[in-house]
Amino acid sequence: MLLKKIILAGGIMMGMTTTTLHAATHDLPGYADGAQVIQVKKANEQIDAMSGIIYSQVKSTRAIRQLQMALLIPRTQDLKPAIIYFPGGGFTSADHEKFIEMRMALAEAGFVVAAAEYRVVPNTFPAPVLDGKSAVRFLREHAAEYGIDPNRIGVLGDSAGGYLAQMLGTTNGDKQFEQGQFLNRSSDVQAVATLYGLSNLLNIGEGFPENIQKVHQSPAVTEALLVNGAAFRDFAGATISSDPKKALNASPMGHVNGKKPPFLIMHGSADTLVSPGQSAQLYKALKTENNNVEYVLVEGAAHGDITWFQKPVIERVVHWFKQTLGAPIKPAVSNGKTSANANL
Repeated sequence: MLLKKIILAGGIMMGMTTTTLHAATHDLPGYADGAQVIQVKKANEQIDAMSGIIYSQVKSTRAIRQLQMALLIPRTQDLKPAIIYFPGGGFTSADHEKFIEMRMALAEAGFVVAAAEYRVVPNTFPAPVLDGKSAVRFLREHAAEYGIDPNRIGVLGDSAGGYLAQMLGTTNGDKQFEQGQFLNRSSDVQAVATLYGLSNLLNIGEGFPENIQKVHQSPAVTEALLVNGAAFRDFAGATISSDPKKALNASPMGHVNGKKPPFLIMHGSADTLVSPGQSAQLYKALKTENNNVEYVLVEGAAHGDITWFQKPVIERVVHWFKQTLGAPIKPAVSNGKTSANANL
């Protein structure tokens, strides 16, 4: 009998709660019979996208090349770490607004995420490195504008973009690569993530079949064009191995001595375009110098295939950057001011 009373009382209370909620929804502005009323927890911040930003102007005799950057900016008052993404493209293209899956995941984690184009062939080394460092200096120059913590800037790249990210990390403090605007700002980076990147231009095809080895010994292969330039007038072109010292200076492996920022190195075991040995040798070299480095070999992954767009890979990169650069810093005192147009 007591149990029946408890159940009855509980049912009455539930009925009252349902009736109260039902009555409350009737009082909502805009309510109409049959409307489905939901409640949404506010857990995510807005992310603003900006594109077409000119971060560097490269002057030649008769032209000015404007290099572009796109930004994803979490709309918060926090002081945010930043990451610059450099795209792959075999040293022949730099379509910087791709890999949105990775860039958006990083932005949702609280990072300001830049994506920067850079000069490619027929431009020659050190043009890409000069551009990469210019992008870092640009973010530091405009840190207050974009809510960036200038002491926490990392770089990320895939394939040739991975090469560029590696070069920036291994040449921190090297003044020979400082040209362009905002030279009063540092181009040093505090974290480097490289996906199936190139670390030594002399042995990109190491371990591959003989026919692939021949391609890499051609004066027309892109790494040779990057280092030596195209055949023209009295220059017949040159292979990448024609001047090993020059090629090594244009490679991350030529700058691995000494203290470097933390590195995350990832490569696919089934890569048939850039040898997995490229990442293995970089990992070993950085480890030998007692640097903070993680190496992740993704079993069965090919070069830039769909594996790299999967959640486990993206989450691994995001987690590493969060661990290495830290979380956004809340402001000590909020000014409480919000633009009247903020939600438009």
